Amino acid sequence: MKRFCTLVLSCFFLNLAAQDLQVKESINNPSTNINDGVVRLSVSGGTPPYVYKWSNQGTPLSSDKATGLTEGIPYTVVISDARGNSVTRVYTVPTEAIAEIFNGTMTPAVNALGDVLFWDPFAAFGLYDPVVYAEKKRVPIPGWSPEVTDRFVLKRWIAAEGQKVAKGDAVAVVSRGAGSDITVMAEAAGTVNHLVAEGGVIYDANNPEDVIQQGAHYLAEIHYDQPVVMTHPNGDPISNGIPFIVIWLVLGATFFTLRMGFINIRGFRHSIDLAKGKYDDPDAPGQVTHFQALATAVSGTVGLGNIAGVAVAVSLGGAGATFWMIVCGLLGMSSKFVECTLGVKYRDILPDGRVFGGPMNYLRYGLEKRNLKGLGRVLAGVFAVLAVGASFGGGNMFQANQSFEQLAGQFTVLQGNGFWFGVVTAILVGVVIIGGIRSIAKVTGRVVPLMATIYVLAALAVIIMNIQNIGPAFSAIVEGAFNPGALKGGIIGVLVVGFQRAAFSNEAGVGSAAIAHSTAKTNHPPSEGFVALLEPFIDTVVVCTLTALVLIFTGMHEVEGMAGAQLTSDAFGSVFSWFPYVLGIAVFLFAFSTMISWSYYGMRAWTYLFGKSKKVEMAYKLLFLVFVVIGASVSLGAVLDFSDMMILAMSFPNIIGLYLMSGEVRADLDQYFKKLKANQLFKKAAK
Repeated sequence: MKRFCTLVLSCFFLNLAAQDLQVKESINNPSTNINDGVVRLSVSGGTPPYVYKWSNQGTPLSSDKATGLTEGIPYTVVISDARGNSVTRVYTVPTEAIAEIFNGTMTPAVNALGDVLFWDPFAAFGLYDPVVYAEKKRVPIPGWSPEVTDRFVLKRWIAAEGQKVAKGDAVAVVSRGAGSDITVMAEAAGTVNHLVAEGGVIYDANNPEDVIQQGAHYLAEIHYDQPVVMTHPNGDPISNGIPFIVIWLVLGATFFTLRMGFINIRGFRHSIDLAKGKYDDPDAPGQVTHFQALATAVSGTVGLGNIAGVAVAVSLGGAGATFWMIVCGLLGMSSKFVECTLGVKYRDILPDGRVFGGPMNYLRYGLEKRNLKGLGRVLAGVFAVLAVGASFGGGNMFQANQSFEQLAGQFTVLQGNGFWFGVVTAILVGVVIIGGIRSIAKVTGRVVPLMATIYVLAALAVIIMNIQNIGPAFSAIVEGAFNPGALKGGIIGVLVVGFQRAAFSNEAGVGSAAIAHSTAKTNHPPSEGFVALLEPFIDTVVVCTLTALVLIFTGMHEVEGMAGAQLTSDAFGSVFSWFPYVLGIAVFLFAFSTMISWSYYGMRAWTYLFGKSKKVEMAYKLLFLVFVVIGASVSLGAVLDFSDMMILAMSFPNIIGLYLMSGEVRADLDQYFKKLKANQLFKKAAK
């Protein structure tokens, strides 16, 4: 009996020991580069196989190794065995370089600001479920990519229509050109639905409709018995939310469009006349012409987002995102009209000719006129702080960093020389911005038309050389915008992606452009509002749309897993092998013009906070140039992300003020139209 008890107790304790999961970790910081931390686990005990639930969403459940981790940030992993026993561990990759310390310190701030900007109020109040569900799994041609040049025919169905299949079952046999047959396997369990008849062509690279049509390379669908939650590699559900910042910007733009009587449409022709200089009064107060103010403001918005951001939007939302980008761009024209009209109306011109205007002025003094002095001071102060931060990051370091990355990718001699690239760029920027707004306006007045012409002509050339795709391309855009069955994420998902890209690109409602337009030579504030409404049209309706059309006409919108700028570069390169080099130079010009424009925006916010003396201005300019070098030579990750978010956050105080003063702008607009119809405005004599 004693031996029996001993045996039972021994088995009991051995079983307990087997259930205990023993975890040994190896934490590695392989370099001074940010976001390259590695944690590797060695697990024993329990009952294999083990499941690893990492807080890092990019790490698969089956992986005992997490890579690409941010140094200085704690990561959680829950390890479970086959019997459900689990243990939780928290690991932090130590920081070693200053850049890693900055990045790790700023990451929580980025997450906090992101929680505000990208909060989904509709989901929060239970109005809809943001989680993405899949009702079916589409079956593609094995090994297909947009670069294939073959013709694929459905030779024989193995699984009949409506047949139940398990994952890994044979579904069909496909013949590829003159090559061997391919057996297609089911990638999920469910009911088979045929999309192509036996003997039918699945995909033909020489057929424009197949190249353009989204999903032309799918031959079947497997419908799940129950909708399946789409997940990240770590098992977290994927959500398609409606970010609050997008709602804020789009609702504002829609309100101003209605409040101003569709000024974006009925004022378009007059805005062209103003930009062409027909109403330029040389004796009017201000520093630059209507066109120079427009060029300066456009240079601040047209940039890498028009190249990389659009590629991301189209790859995520499909061709249909293009339609909603255009709609949002048209609505944004009204926001620009309102904010830039107020920018001129409440500007302050010093005896030496320097102009101080923008949201800081109209938020403070415009609201003070409405007995909202306290609110005005708070909104103006918040806006100024955000604008200064945005100018150093999103308007400076981000531009220097990304232009260097793009050029170094095309010109290998630059690789590893980010510091010297930054020094040269800082010198070029310094030569321009030391001269003030007149110097900035002269340069942007030349650079913006040049870079826009290069990019537009190249895009048109690609479109013309693929003109046979025009019908399928526009069909894909319209169908993708309105047909939920053909969308990535449903109609709401595509609409949000399109609106988000447009709102982030043209900055309508952000208020930054009002700073540049406040310097225009005019006696009539609404005249500059008319000029400003051309910005979203140029930025979004023209440049963003052309980028999207290049991607769609070349079929590159179907490519997944590629960085935005590289995707656009490859789309151009598919027609002109040498164009990626030209695109690299265009990106630098975009970045350069954005930096000099944002230097002025930041300086005006800086002087609002610290005084209007020329010494204060010079201090800001020198600091700005230092940040150019830092941006080109150091990877700052979360620092740049936070600053980029500050640009969007500027819209909160700005749009509140625009709502409160919209009635005043409408009254000024009506008065302006009366003067225009009565021919009471200054107009140059016809030559």
